[in-house]
Amino acid sequence: MTTRLRWLRLRPQELALIGITAIWGSTFLLVHWAMEHSGPWFFVGLRFLVAAGISILIFRRSLRGMTWTDIGAGASIGVMIYGGYGLQTLGLQTIDSSTSAFLTALYVPLVPFAQWLFFRRRPPALAFLGAGLAFLGLLLIAGPAALTFSLGVGETATLISTLPIVGEIILISVFANRIDLGRITIVQLLTAGLLGLATMPFTGEGVPEFSWAWVVAGVGLGVASCVIQLTMNWAQKSVSPTRATIIYAGEPVWAAGIGRLAGERLPALALIGGLLVVLGILASELRIVRRRSTAA
Repeated sequence: MTTRLRWLRLRPQELALIGITAIWGSTFLLVHWAMEHSGPWFFVGLRFLVAAGISILIFRRSLRGMTWTDIGAGASIGVMIYGGYGLQTLGLQTIDSSTSAFLTALYVPLVPFAQWLFFRRRPPALAFLGAGLAFLGLLLIAGPAALTFSLGVGETATLISTLPIVGEIILISVFANRIDLGRITIVQLLTAGLLGLATMPFTGEGVPEFSWAWVVAGVGLGVASCVIQLTMNWAQKSVSPTRATIIYAGEPVWAAGIGRLAGERLPALALIGGLLVVLGILASELRIVRRRSTAA
């Protein structure tokens, strides 16, 4: 029996996930800017209600066939989106971006194990290798400062946010081939937005004073969120949670590149980290092919 490695070409679904990962990376500066003018839960509510409104306009004809299965699936994913984005946004009020990037990156190695646990299918060894390389790369991108943190409110919120992020990726894969794409997108975005606003009274957060900063950021990120969630729902019908997560790990690489264009200088460790993330994605694209040799 012989063993060899075979490359797989990136499919349209995987290329689409790389595209939305680039969008993700480009939104960090906008969120950081918006947090200077708005509270986290109001902004999360605004962002996803705008996204829900856009998705309703696109898929309004699909609403007629809405089922309880669509509502249940969309609501469960929406709760995960609300928890992940909400807690991450909350954490960014008190911790810097490098610490947030490092803590959030903990979801990358968690997803292969979650897939193993919930789907009862062990991902291939190269998927674990790819996740490990991507996580190490994210650690280097975050920089040494990410290792020197104390578990304050911001750090704790960001750590907890990794769990719903994992849950979102797993649930999308569970429901992707069972429900209507348009209806589940509407429900999950609407759920995340309403929960964001509903959290405000419990945290003592009020409606911020009018500012074009949070208006422009909220609408812009609403459009981005609609595109991101719609693409995830479509692409993860055929892309495994582990493979999708390794692609998503490229988000800090895109963010670093955009930061460089904005005038930020990247340290050598961050460049090495970006290379490791890319290598992690490439490793996940490898397949081990075994051939049986027959004697004459």
